[in-house]
Amino acid sequence: RSGKRTGSSMVKIAIDMLKEGLIDEKAAINRVEPNKLDELLHPIFTPEALEKGKLIAKGLPASPGAASGQIVFFADDAQAWADAGKDVILVRKETSPEDLRGMNVAKGILTSRGGMTSHAAVVARGMGKCCVSGTGTVVIDFKTRTMNVDGLALKEGDWISLNGTTGNVYQGKLETKLPDVSGDFGTLMSLCEKYTRMNVRTNADAPKDAEIA
Repeated sequence: RSGKRTGSSMVKIAIDMLKEGLIDEKAAINRVEPNKLDELLHPIFTPEALEKGKLIAKGLPASPGAASGQIVFFADDAQAWADAGKDVILVRKETSPEDLRGMNVAKGILTSRGGMTSHAAVVARGMGKCCVSGTGTVVIDFKTRTMNVDGLALKEGDWISLNGTTGNVYQGKLETKLPDVSGDFGTLMSLCEKYTRMNVRTNADAPKDAEIA
């Protein structure tokens, strides 16, 4: 069940149980999977934006975060658009090493094929970049530079928004905000700070060298 929970829900449950006296502080820390905290360290959509947003597709949450940008289908174009100061979303059937330059400058990556261990997913996570993969309802036509989703045609330059934490794809530009280390998340981070210890090992020939290390 924990695999289906978001990072925020896991943190909330742990802190609520701590407040109710059901678990102690160390148990609260251990109840939150470390990889789930990564979801809380990336930009997210504002609640107001999500209410107004039009959901058009759903894929796999390949790399967490939220991003809005103009659709671009080729890596070279993504680089050129980004150099011109534009926010872009690189849309591909699947990515390859030749797309790295475009992936690097894109705000987010959307692929119609692939899974959680696809090239797009692995590279995006390494870059800390939002990615939605395996969006099967998205049909891409590189010749006409369009993507079609259930009868909705979007062309190059149109805005879309990606939620890499949920796998949702929205039409248009949605407002994002930076993560806020407060509330339950702030409480958990304070507990981590309280119990974190760092052991330092060094190859030292004299006490002064050990002290510096």
